[in-house]
Amino acid sequence: MKARLSARRLALGLSAGLSLLLGPPLARPQAGLAEASCPLASNTEALAGGQPDGQPLLLPTGLAHSPADYRARLATTALGWPRLDRWCVWVEPASGQPGAAPWEERWQRAVQAALERWRQLVQLEIVNDPAAAQVQIRRRRPPLRAGADGRLRASHGRAILQLRRVQRGGSWRREPAVEVLLSPGQRSEAMEATALHELGHAFGLWGHSDDPGDAMAAVPGAQPVRQFSPRDRATVLWLYGQPSPFGRP
Repeated sequence: MKARLSARRLALGLSAGLSLLLGPPLARPQAGLAEASCPLASNTEALAGGQPDGQPLLLPTGLAHSPADYRARLATTALGWPRLDRWCVWVEPASGQPGAAPWEERWQRAVQAALERWRQLVQLEIVNDPAAAQVQIRRRRPPLRAGADGRLRASHGRAILQLRRVQRGGSWRREPAVEVLLSPGQRSEAMEATALHELGHAFGLWGHSDDPGDAMAAVPGAQPVRQFSPRDRATVLWLYGQPSPFGRP
């Protein structure tokens, strides 16, 4: 009897430890709460479109270099910094297809971990309807893209920016709209690092750091970066201190 109790306690302890390690499932917003802060879009008009490298959409800023951050490496738009005081985020739910549950769950947990990191720095709300979101996170491998040398290259993540006019709750406003594509075909740590990086673009960091220790590094180091560096935090703090025309009626 004692042996059975000990085995059961051990199993419960391992289960609890695994839950703490992986975290709970993505929380669904309380009824009425997300609807109030993230109303559905009733009308949408595209202002511009482009890829994260942004030649038709994103522009260099000409900012002076700062050793404490990488603000000088960020891009902006002709309208101003593409950021919001509060972001509404939709995450693609599990498909429910037979045999897909394990890798879809890993993907969900990696995305959740990255979102929880970003929740420390920006205000965001998880919503159930993509029409309520400015950021949509989808579980798919990004299409091949031509590099500077003309060769097609694969990637595990990509953020695609558009600028649009959106009618929400009877008023029109300008918004950045970002589609984040994250491939499920990575190990968990790398998938989380990719999500952290691509969400950085989605939340306004349209540029790359030159330091491999930063989450927004152009070239990652040997180990996946799953935490913000002091330079990441300083850059986000600086960006969110800048005025932006987006999100206001």
